[in-house]
Amino acid sequence: MNGGGDEGAAASAVPLPALEWKFSQVFGERTAGEEVQEVDIISAIEFDKSGDHLATGDRGGRVVLFERTDVRDHGSRRDLERLDYSIGRHPEFRYKTEFQSHEPEFDYLKSLEIEEKINKIRWCQTANGALFLLSTNDKTIKYWKVQEKKVKKVCEMNLDPSQIAGNGNIASSSISNSPRKHLPNGGCSERSNNYPGNDFLFPPGGIPSLRLPVVVSSQETNLVARCRRIYAHAHDYHINSISNNSDGETFISADDLRINLWNLEISSQSFNIVDVKPANMEDLTEVITSAEFHPTHCNMLAYSSSKGSIRLIDLRQSALCDTHSKLFEEQEAPGSRSFFTEIIASISDIKFSKDGRHILSRDYMTLKLWDINMDSAPVATFQVHEYLRPKLCDLYENDSIFDKFECCLSGDGLRVATGSYSNLFRVFGCASGSNEATTLEASKNPMRRQVQTPPRPARSLSSLTRVVRRGAESPGVDANGNAFDFTMKLLHLAWHPTENSIACAAANSLYMYYA
Repeated sequence: MNGGGDEGAAASAVPLPALEWKFSQVFGERTAGEEVQEVDIISAIEFDKSGDHLATGDRGGRVVLFERTDVRDHGSRRDLERLDYSIGRHPEFRYKTEFQSHEPEFDYLKSLEIEEKINKIRWCQTANGALFLLSTNDKTIKYWKVQEKKVKKVCEMNLDPSQIAGNGNIASSSISNSPRKHLPNGGCSERSNNYPGNDFLFPPGGIPSLRLPVVVSSQETNLVARCRRIYAHAHDYHINSISNNSDGETFISADDLRINLWNLEISSQSFNIVDVKPANMEDLTEVITSAEFHPTHCNMLAYSSSKGSIRLIDLRQSALCDTHSKLFEEQEAPGSRSFFTEIIASISDIKFSKDGRHILSRDYMTLKLWDINMDSAPVATFQVHEYLRPKLCDLYENDSIFDKFECCLSGDGLRVATGSYSNLFRVFGCASGSNEATTLEASKNPMRRQVQTPPRPARSLSSLTRVVRRGAESPGVDANGNAFDFTMKLLHLAWHPTENSIACAAANSLYMYYA
């Protein structure tokens, strides 16, 4: 996928084998019959660039951080691979910390409730051992700093605990009745927290020498999350995307009609760079659904629309990017239009590949892979759940047709993944000659209901002929022969940036798999 003559030829000659996925971990696993609280449902997942940290956001406005543990004792995994060090253990993460990012609010001017639900999380550059990330709900973006800080304790003053009467002796794990040795600088050799009460009795003649309490740092550390900046009052409509720029200084936020450019250091103002709002709202035909910066070119970004198109814009062209530099749009097949055509064409998510050469888009029925140098048609199309097409009326009736599924690419760009219903997710190979189309279930046995996909003729990714790959299809059931369950939808997932490891959310549970 990355181009490169000999490697590409070798890849087309020997197709990559399909990955065999194994269960790694689960956080927040539900017991049988346990009712899921609405606030606990995961609404965002994001790995940082190193892959050593993972963040999740939920509908209750909380952000939970996990850190990787299986490579901490041996240095980075990339260094070990360079040394040809064999690692038998699969990726393992542990809970690190959590904090309340957003609270429910009420807009009194518009009489509108603002949910605390986290829509997106994006990691920023680390500095001085601290982690930085952006989180957003429908209206407000916050910039968080998470850092380990040493716990500070106050040494007691030179008072004998026996002289402290009544409620003066405050219960504390660090209180001891043994004699204290006071240090010349006013400190003490033992750390404690005794405070005199209001009924403290001074000894006759007073205290000969009063020493002030001294604050000392202990060896204990606490993870502290602090909100550094709040970017508010810039969006009239619900924020659907935030994306960091590769320059490390700016980021964008997008709602239905506008995209704003922010500087991380300045929360009081932003620049409107895309505005699709018509003069008369009755003329509105499409809205912005997702936006993302190019991974390496700080002047380029892409945004998708509800009409199934992707626009690539160059910030060097003008301050307000009303015109796009490229438009990626697939032409509608003649005679195929129906009532649902526009609804299912709406793109719910777009992602750039790591090298920035390709864009992956997810609409309701398909995944499409676009080459940014070829806007006439996608280079590959993957049918995610084609067996639902006869059920579109039912999906429209229960509003499932408006579900917004996310998508992701592997770090090497050879595979793509996205979610479906019944807690299933699909992994497709997009390298030259690959026929990989795997269906997995978000459970401790991901291959439990696996259906083997019959082999298909190899197609080159660079071929102008589009690749269309389906899984096993049956009109009455899902890909694994089970009844539909539209309440169990796997909307959010993320691929580890350097390894074949996927994290995905099934309601309030976070499942992790490796291959």
